[in-house]
Amino acid sequence: MPVHIVEGDLLDQPVEAIVNAWNRNIIPWWLLLPQGVSGAIKRRAGLGPFRELARVGPMPLGTAVVTSAGRLPYKAIIHVAGINMLWRASQHSIQDSVRNALARAREQGLRSLAFPLIGSGSGSFNEERALELMRHVLDAEAGDLEVRVVRFRRG
Repeated sequence: MPVHIVEGDLLDQPVEAIVNAWNRNIIPWWLLLPQGVSGAIKRRAGLGPFRELARVGPMPLGTAVVTSAGRLPYKAIIHVAGINMLWRASQHSIQDSVRNALARAREQGLRSLAFPLIGSGSGSFNEERALELMRHVLDAEAGDLEVRVVRFRRG
């Protein structure tokens, strides 16, 4: 299936699951200021998904973990460790995050998934370059998954 690039709010996408661009899960979630994608998820989903995520422990850079979606209308949230301890993303962390999110989606039997631009918020990565890196993996590996990459724009 083709990869769709859309503008809007990640949390309003007509998909089965969303991807949360997360840190490496080393700093407790309750110490972090709610900002960006994670902050929006916390406000609308509640704290349940983050409590589940905390039980996983530290995540290697580029990995992905699945939790429930809390109060959001999705089957799951896939949290990816897209930024390092210095709050920076890299080509490898972005592409590994996408690759591992796709793998977790397949394991869960999901058919559709929405990604934010991984690394372009808190990770300070150039938005266009992040999209290019994500597209490279998605075009090659999304297969029959319906994928949306959402450029955040206030409605």
